[in-house]
Amino acid sequence: MSIAALLLPSRCAGCGALGASPCAACAASLRPPPVLDPPEGLDGLCALVRYDEVARALVTAVKYRNARSSIEGLAPALAALAPRLVADGSQGPDRRVVTWAPTTSRRARHRGFDQAELLARAVARELGLPVHRCLRRHPGAHQTGRGADERRAGPRFDASGRAPHSVLVVDDVCTTGATLSAAAAALRGAGAVTVQGLVIARTPARQVHR
Repeated sequence: MSIAALLLPSRCAGCGALGASPCAACAASLRPPPVLDPPEGLDGLCALVRYDEVARALVTAVKYRNARSSIEGLAPALAALAPRLVADGSQGPDRRVVTWAPTTSRRARHRGFDQAELLARAVARELGLPVHRCLRRHPGAHQTGRGADERRAGPRFDASGRAPHSVLVVDDVCTTGATLSAAAAALRGAGAVTVQGLVIARTPARQVHR
């Protein structure tokens, strides 16, 4: 065990118990994601769990507290979903790229990290696929805490150059789908043919106002 692990032991983001995050009890309490159509502009979307109380605690830890142990704990499970999306015999691995829906530069500087980037890089390692920064996010209001109508007005993205043929976009939560739809629109406008999404949690349709 490393000195850092001894001094800063890992805790479950769901309940605070020492050890892996999520712990076995919290992992067992997570519910399957809702079965919903992918957001507009995406060829497919996979979510690991339903966005509920335990999932919210995990996402909050990843998003605001730089919970690297949670990211490393979730990455293999997220990567296990990805073959449904990226498996395509007509495309070689060199034409598939993992990216993320970035937060604004201001928020990334304030937090010291971008949680979606950390997730994307961990998932890409698990999949053995390249990961590239394909998008830039325009400044704007944070999506968290906004109503459904405000969320659908969405963030805005620009592609960071010519987009790869097939892109897997990683994010933490899909609520209305506005963020992923905006990301897909920017990528397709830059040449992407296939755009798919992968998230930790997805909100049931009846909860999108939250």
